[in-house]
Amino acid sequence: MSSRIAVVKTYKLYVGGAFPRSESGRTYQVVDAKGGFLANAAQASRKDARDAVVAARKGFGPWSKATAYNRGQVIYRVAEMLEGRRADLAEVLEQSGEKHGRAIVDASVDRLVHYAGWTDKIAAVFGGANPVAGPFFAFSVPEPTGVVAAIAPQQDSLLGLVSVLGPILCSGNSCVVVAAQERPLPAILLSEMLATSDVPGGAVNILTGSPAELLPWLADHADVNALDLTGATTELRADAERAAAGTVKRVFSPRQEDFLAAPGTARIRAFLETKSVWHPTGAVSIGGGTAY
Repeated sequence: MSSRIAVVKTYKLYVGGAFPRSESGRTYQVVDAKGGFLANAAQASRKDARDAVVAARKGFGPWSKATAYNRGQVIYRVAEMLEGRRADLAEVLEQSGEKHGRAIVDASVDRLVHYAGWTDKIAAVFGGANPVAGPFFAFSVPEPTGVVAAIAPQQDSLLGLVSVLGPILCSGNSCVVVAAQERPLPAILLSEMLATSDVPGGAVNILTGSPAELLPWLADHADVNALDLTGATTELRADAERAAAGTVKRVFSPRQEDFLAAPGTARIRAFLETKSVWHPTGAVSIGGGTAY
């Protein structure tokens, strides 16, 4: 019988393209479906949440200014990396009690490919020319909202996570995502892939810990532009919606979803702003004179 003591893994947060410890020094145990120990995860504090927002604001610039084609390439690259770690992801999913791990990983890869394909179609689908009564040409252009704070689904720890993350990224937003508290390992593995992908540091920030502790600070933060409350409880949703009103945030608060179903466009539209542009097309007669 071996007397070797296994090295206990303690995972960190993913903020600004790096892996810092929680500033509080707190961790919590992640257990499998039978209560057995798997690893320690960092328990993010409100200071960590504020640091993640700062990183997301810095990451928003380069990500939103990248061409739609380039964003699609980057998201597709993340899908490739998930495909390459199918076995690892399937194992942690099944350890956490999620059945059919490989099928979930495959669906998650396909979901990222789906959103990678959307990046260069958003302008055509959600923008367009507007009819106006005058010698003007008016057109609407969709733009990203900014920094989005999201609570990932608590049960669908991988497919639900990428279903939340994909539309936020494909439309050019940056984000702070609070992973599933009891099942954070898929999100942690995803963060390791993001760190070695072409996603700019800060475009995606992943926190582990308690949504109840972190969401109030994110909802009240003046530099967060929108909230995705997919994984929040009913009580947390109500409090977050009230807090978000103080800074006029966009709030996307869907009810129970089947993430295996084909995604629509609601999640993409949730974090887009529309800019209208007017351009004169000719001379206008005003009081006998001509204005150009």
